Amino acid sequence: MEFPMFCTGISFLILLIVFSLPSEFIQSPMDFGPLSLLHATNTASLDFGRIYFNSPSAVLRPQSPKEISVLLSFVSGSSYNKVTVAARGAGHSIHGQAQALNGIVVEMDSLPSSIKIHRKVDGESSHSFADVSGGTLWIDLLKETLKVGLAPRSWTDYLYLTIGGTLSNAGISGQTFKYGPQISNVLQLDVVTGTGEIVTCSPTESSELFYGVLGGLGQFGIITNARILLQDAPRKVKWVRAIYDDFDTFSKDQELLITMANIVDYVEGFVVLNEDALHSSSNAFPANLASIPKLQSGPSKIYYCIEFAVYDLPNKDTNNLDLVVEEITSKLRFMEPLTYSVEVSYFDFLNRVFMEESSLRELGLWDVSHPWLNMFVPKSGIAQFRALLLENISPSTFEGPILIYPMLRDKWNSNMSAVLPEFDADENIMYVVSMLQSANPNSCSQECLQGFLRRNNLITKIATDPMSKIGAKQYLAHYTEEKQWREHFGGKWQQFLARKSAFDPLNILSPGQRIFKRKYNTSPYTHLTVNSQ
Repeated sequence: MEFPMFCTGISFLILLIVFSLPSEFIQSPMDFGPLSLLHATNTASLDFGRIYFNSPSAVLRPQSPKEISVLLSFVSGSSYNKVTVAARGAGHSIHGQAQALNGIVVEMDSLPSSIKIHRKVDGESSHSFADVSGGTLWIDLLKETLKVGLAPRSWTDYLYLTIGGTLSNAGISGQTFKYGPQISNVLQLDVVTGTGEIVTCSPTESSELFYGVLGGLGQFGIITNARILLQDAPRKVKWVRAIYDDFDTFSKDQELLITMANIVDYVEGFVVLNEDALHSSSNAFPANLASIPKLQSGPSKIYYCIEFAVYDLPNKDTNNLDLVVEEITSKLRFMEPLTYSVEVSYFDFLNRVFMEESSLRELGLWDVSHPWLNMFVPKSGIAQFRALLLENISPSTFEGPILIYPMLRDKWNSNMSAVLPEFDADENIMYVVSMLQSANPNSCSQECLQGFLRRNNLITKIATDPMSKIGAKQYLAHYTEEKQWREHFGGKWQQFLARKSAFDPLNILSPGQRIFKRKYNTSPYTHLTVNSQ
């Protein structure tokens, strides 16, 4: 059996791992023809973005964290090779962040899925949590916790992502204003560092690694297990939409809603570029839109839609959800009578994007290129950013939603690696803006796709330029030069460098982020140890 050569000694490394562990290695398509090519294309060299296609030299499908540890110990301890290692979860990256050109991809879905739920009650305070393996999907965690009447507090809009994958970024959705991102709802992690060390870390134990890994873009370690905070699960959800024709009113009402966290549980919003956009965004919203009055059309007529939800929680006085919604909407200034609502189960509400996925799959528009752009924008710059956005897109041809909704800075822990905009001292509100565009292969050529990417780069450059006064930061950032990353991290850059030096000194991990260049180990017989200083 032949193994692809990385460089001197690395083929022996893989051979040794293959024969010492029960792991399955999938080898390079260049050595094994069509079948391997198909597998590699569908997994390690492919992601949701379908923009980058970097093939690894090998794929590890581990059966335990120990096997990941052995791999990283060998790679970090072997001299004169530049092998890199990337952890791949559900493959939902946009710009090849989980790929490893000529390196090794660790497919996390091969780890045995493990979910252990612990219900703990101390007086009136609940301290329930779940221990869950890093390759488990959030949808599977939801299903298991609901069986015992519990659920995590903070979510992403799409649930078919891995625990470790979203925690390596932040994990945001309409609950973030209330509970913070997913990384703010983690009690403990098991991590395999770039040197192969298996570490259990928390805010009080190996805290530098714990905070570094959360939002750390996979740079310091691979998350193999996470302890996720749980709460009582809602019995049902009242889900409301309201339409606006004025951005200032729309944004002020969103900001009002997030001050009502005692009764409001979810807030998002999106741009309605045309009436078709409103209806296409409603595959997941089980309401009769035919009863909604027609929107006024026109090339320059833009509308906005607020979504908010009220949960029927066991410990919350929301027995009559209609009255609660009436109380909330009485304070809003949407276009009369453009508001509508539905009542759904908590599971169906959280799993709403799956309905849209099913519709797009039927149309053949799911497995296409996704030139997405996600930004965090301070409240002070959101009006200017909205103008910049609309200057650079065509409302009549843009395919996909544009989300805009607020979050609160004080729900984020500044010691974590996740990067937020720089705020004025008295500013606490920032917005998520997500341009979730699809490049329809029926109408968008490769040249068209490259045009979308150039547009995204232009918007990012202007929005992050201090001279523009917008003050934005890219979320799920994609840069190709260290200077750009240094500017992105700003005041956190030195801390990020120190953590990299401590936990992945040879820059082995997550090469697809393009932050650091791989270093040699010039001490072939000395196994590297973590510097905890």
